[in-house]
Amino acid sequence: MRRTVFGYAAFLVLLVSVGFSVPRIVSAQDISSSNYQVLAPVITSGGGYATSTNFSVLGVISEFSHNLSSSTAFNLIPGFAVYPFVSTPVVTATGVTTAVNLSWTAAVGVLGYSTASYSIGQSTASGGPYAFTAIGNILSSTVSSLTAGQPYYFIIRAHDSYTTTIATSTEATATPTAAAPPPPSSGGGGGGGGGISPISNTNINFSGRAYPRSSVTFLKDAQVAATTIAGADAQFSASLSNLTGGNYVFAVYAEDKDGNRSSLLTFPVAVTTGATTNVSGIFLAPTLSADKSEVRRGDNVTFFGQSVPQSDIIISVNSAEEFFGRTVSDKSGVYLYNFDTTVLDYGSHTAKSKSSIGNELISSFSAVAAFKVGTQNVAAVKTTKCSTRGDLNADCKVNLIDFSIMMYWYNRTLSGNGLKADLNHDNKVNLTDSSILAANWTG
Repeated sequence: MRRTVFGYAAFLVLLVSVGFSVPRIVSAQDISSSNYQVLAPVITSGGGYATSTNFSVLGVISEFSHNLSSSTAFNLIPGFAVYPFVSTPVVTATGVTTAVNLSWTAAVGVLGYSTASYSIGQSTASGGPYAFTAIGNILSSTVSSLTAGQPYYFIIRAHDSYTTTIATSTEATATPTAAAPPPPSSGGGGGGGGGISPISNTNINFSGRAYPRSSVTFLKDAQVAATTIAGADAQFSASLSNLTGGNYVFAVYAEDKDGNRSSLLTFPVAVTTGATTNVSGIFLAPTLSADKSEVRRGDNVTFFGQSVPQSDIIISVNSAEEFFGRTVSDKSGVYLYNFDTTVLDYGSHTAKSKSSIGNELISSFSAVAAFKVGTQNVAAVKTTKCSTRGDLNADCKVNLIDFSIMMYWYNRTLSGNGLKADLNHDNKVNLTDSSILAANWTG
């Protein structure tokens, strides 16, 4: 009988506890316990999600800002075990007649963030202050009624559905042009040649960040258009001139000190005839490699690569559960991170990395590095990445040398090494093969 009463009382206590408990969102400082964990905290952005008629939230500093705390005795894993982020837009600005055409790449959110709209910040002084205009969820806009010859400076902000700013681009600049003068009248009269209107060049300028002293390559519609070398601070700039007005797809990649290529950053650009277009805020993803192709479960696999000097590197390891690690690149942009594979299951896994500067500029993810968790350690073998098609002399390039080899075998009977020039395997070398070679051109 006593056991029956005790069980009934316990049921009442449980019922009352459930019925009168009130869910609430708390900050990390409100929670302390030696016998439980918070398994599913809710990510919020502080006062940005609250309203009040009698108070305002001016700012919040908490453990979630992972680079605000340091210790020589312990490692800080701030707030949450995941790292939500939004990539920084790359902005294109072109000065046209009393206006500036703006376009930008999408701000891509990961792990909870989603871009709902953008706004344009405009100023006549570099660094602001900016006057902002909300423009909705679009990737291009024209700012009109500007003064010809006056430089203007712009930034793009990305917002979530609560209009909270979640990403801000670097500054882009452009100068509107004056309206073209009317052509001279063709009245009668004696000799004398007509006037000649000056012809403006059609140019495009690129600027951004890669790796210190790295080679940066620019592609225009899949063809190599220019190369440059980044400075010791990883910043680079390049220009293309005498272009024809129209729509182009540009892409940029860099090679680190070990010859590893970054992932390709691609963006469409509308080039206006007679105008200069500026593309700014390019931030290339880090390179990433693993020191082992197979790692014994419980041992470390080391990830390494190169990025901007003194930047935060976040490494994501994909498994049944996604794991994250953080490190900082050195003054040469080189980073290294040892990952304990105890938490991983046996089988194949991949990793990728991204870079951020001051929680403001954030790159996209790198190309993935694949590895296997097994019963032994197998060192990764660096393989030379060559074009699979068009590299006829096996120098890992497709250029004029390969073109010359192909032209030698053009419409000839194929034999020996000449068979390599038959890229579409139809037993002859013709215009089709030269088109394939051109599509794989590296210069």
